[in-house]
Amino acid sequence: MNLILFGPPAAGKGTQAKRLVETHNMVQLSTGDMLRAAIASGSELGQRVAGIMERGELVSDEIVIELIESRLPEAEATGGAIFDGFPRTLAQAEALDIMLKGRGRKIDLVIRLKVDDQVLTERIAGRFAESGRPDDNPESFKVRLQAYNNQTAPLLPYYENAGKLVQVDGMGSIDEVAAAIDAALAACQA
Repeated sequence: MNLILFGPPAAGKGTQAKRLVETHNMVQLSTGDMLRAAIASGSELGQRVAGIMERGELVSDEIVIELIESRLPEAEATGGAIFDGFPRTLAQAEALDIMLKGRGRKIDLVIRLKVDDQVLTERIAGRFAESGRPDDNPESFKVRLQAYNNQTAPLLPYYENAGKLVQVDGMGSIDEVAAAIDAALAACQA
């Protein structure tokens, strides 16, 4: 099964993806984690990505798609992929569909975590105070949230029209959100 966790930064996608990795033997393909790993490597790609992320801008489709494609064989060898933070644009969604179709695969389900922007802003300020992650800087976060609302949220109709979109209230507890996601997965597999 291939699943997309959809929602703005700090909506809880990473938390839920990690749980799904443990309970469903899936591979989490988190573009954020992959990009941070590229930065930590000190590579030329990592240096380019660092500047982009520090400004709160989105990394180019070409870079993100290359990172995703390199991890697909690992996901295919297990229970499937959880796409976390990807796709962000219609072009990425179309590229993902083409990439998966070429491998005899598809997106089975898209789960949108619905959350409140103000709560997200408070959540990110707390996370920045704890971790100091550069991409959690409150000013960069505002740029990322605006980019999500302008560029990524318009993907909802794309997946809704394909009959793959399920909306989950992301404002509940971690366990409540997890239960709603599990119910959506069960319904998809039925």
